Amino acid sequence: MVPTVSPPPSLSLAAFLAMPQGDQGWEFYEGAIAPKMAPKRIHAGLQKKLLQIIDLWAIDRGHFYPEWAVLLTREGQPWVPVPDLTYVSFERLGADWLEDEACPVAPDWVIEIISPGQSFGAMTAKALAYLNAGVLRVWVVDGISQTITVFCPDTLPQIYGREEAIADPVLPGLTLPLERVFSA
Repeated sequence: MVPTVSPPPSLSLAAFLAMPQGDQGWEFYEGAIAPKMAPKRIHAGLQKKLLQIIDLWAIDRGHFYPEWAVLLTREGQPWVPVPDLTYVSFERLGADWLEDEACPVAPDWVIEIISPGQSFGAMTAKALAYLNAGVLRVWVVDGISQTITVFCPDTLPQIYGREEAIADPVLPGLTLPLERVFSA
C-alpha cells in the first residue's frame, strides 16, 4: 500500500490544484494527498509504447496525454487521480480547450499500468472507482503477465493476452494488437 501524506488538518481541492509541480506526482482524495508510484523500466517502457501507438489514432479524435490529472468525484468526495494515460474525445472536451489544467471532465478512457508494489486488487478497486465517476473504459496493464484487463460499465472485466487484439466501439478505428505492446 502506498503511504498517504495528510497535511494538517486536511487539504482543500483548490489548495491541492495550486500546489507547485515537482518531480513527485501526487493524487488527491478525501483531503489527503498520496504520492504516485515512481515507474520503473517495464512500466515506463509500456507507457512509452502505448503512447506511441495510440497517439497516432487519437490525434484527430481527442486529447491524449500521459500523467494528466483528472477532476473526478469518488464516494461523494473530490478525487484527482493521475492515470498513466488519459484519452478524452473532442465530444467530451472540445478541440479548442487548451488550458494548462487538470482534465475537467470524466475521460472516455484511462490506462493504468501496474507498478512494482501495486496489486491487481488495488488497481481493480481504482478501475471501478473510475467507472463510477463516469469514465467509459479503464485498461489495467500488467507487464509481468503481459495482459490488459478492460473494465467497462455494466459488464464483467475482459482479460486480453499477448496473442490477442483489443477493439472497442467506444474507441472507433482503434485495434490494438497486444503483441505490439508487449514485444521487447
